[in-house]
Amino acid sequence: MKRVIAGAMMMAGMTMAGEASAACGDITIADMNWNSATFIAHVDKFILTHGYGCNAELVPGDTMPTGTSMMEKGEPDIAPEIWSNSMKEALDKAVADKRLRIAGKSLSDGGEEGFWVPAYMVEKDPSLATIKGVLANAKLFKHPEDPDKSAFIGCPAGWNCQISTGNLFRAMKMEDAGFDLIDPGSSAGLSGSIAKAYERGEGWFGYYWAPTAVLGKYKMVKVDFGSGTDVEHFRTCTTQNDCENPKATMYPPSPVHTVTTSAFATKAPEAYDYLTKRAFKNAQMNSLLAWMEDNQAEGEVVMEEFLKNHEATWTAWVSADVAAKVKKALSEL
Repeated sequence: MKRVIAGAMMMAGMTMAGEASAACGDITIADMNWNSATFIAHVDKFILTHGYGCNAELVPGDTMPTGTSMMEKGEPDIAPEIWSNSMKEALDKAVADKRLRIAGKSLSDGGEEGFWVPAYMVEKDPSLATIKGVLANAKLFKHPEDPDKSAFIGCPAGWNCQISTGNLFRAMKMEDAGFDLIDPGSSAGLSGSIAKAYERGEGWFGYYWAPTAVLGKYKMVKVDFGSGTDVEHFRTCTTQNDCENPKATMYPPSPVHTVTTSAFATKAPEAYDYLTKRAFKNAQMNSLLAWMEDNQAEGEVVMEEFLKNHEATWTAWVSADVAAKVKKALSEL
């Protein structure tokens, strides 16, 4: 009789496990075409597959086409990293219409923008962590072509941030302090200017953003404008070409969310719950992206590096049972 009962209990457990797997079923995850997003997509695929029994597949994605497809066609099921300000009105409507859900923040700090200086400069002179200190010591930031001017490295032409950096340059009267606003020409030119300054221990002052491999490799300090953040002014003036009277304001964080279809959240609530908890700090993401670049690693490789060597982070997102399943799958790689 004991064997019969044990056998029945085992069969029941297998049935329940099968039902859980079937409930998740086939799902698609957008693999966006930038490093942090492709890394998160691979993490989600591995955990959802091995921890929750989903049959997860990665599909190519980008912000606008992925968001539009999710709203209109209900696929893919998951977009791991959506910079939601880029499609806020449409996204809010889709959530209100119960077509989509915002699971949570994929970057808990939000996307970060600002003006930066190397940490080694601030260690020598703490005042350089403020715009007042930078403007008072403009000669430390040598212009590459004109010795009578100082260099502020802005955004490449055509980038949205070119508008905001130009307006802030005017708002803080940086030209009066001797600065020239320099177009680095490209993303590579911008990041290369930081690398070059760091290698030579020289002064550097300019715009950059996180999370990025550059801020993972090179320790930089975000300059405090002493202004706080005026979100409304930033939205209506700082970011606009026709901003006549810009004023100083720090960049507000950009919300970066994980978005799913409502159908996925309904059919796989436990898997959805994982996505509500899965979030990265910018400092950690910067470090992972630097490792990814240094090792010329694809998303799948950095995913394995993260899951094997940052266990304390990801196990906090899942139950002990799910963590055990994921660890077992990792041991078999």
